[in-house]
Amino acid sequence: MGLAQPLARSVRLNGFATCLRLEEIYWRVLERIAQANRCSVNTVLSYVDREVHLRHGGVKNFSGLIRVVCVVYLLGTQVTR
Repeated sequence: MGLAQPLARSVRLNGFATCLRLEEIYWRVLERIAQANRCSVNTVLSYVDREVHLRHGGVKNFSGLIRVVCVVYLLGTQVTR
């Protein structure tokens, strides 16, 4: 059950400080993504934030988007939309 517990962390998205609340399991997946890309979790989150702003003008539920990014990563699939 510990992996399902929400955990809020302070993060910097493209230089702006904010708080992101995700379940522990998603933080672990983000750490894997960061390790695979030889960067920090903040860098991964900033990249996603920047891309969603450039391609779609932003997103209302960033934490939901990050959950999807984590699942897609685990599935090894690329989403083209």
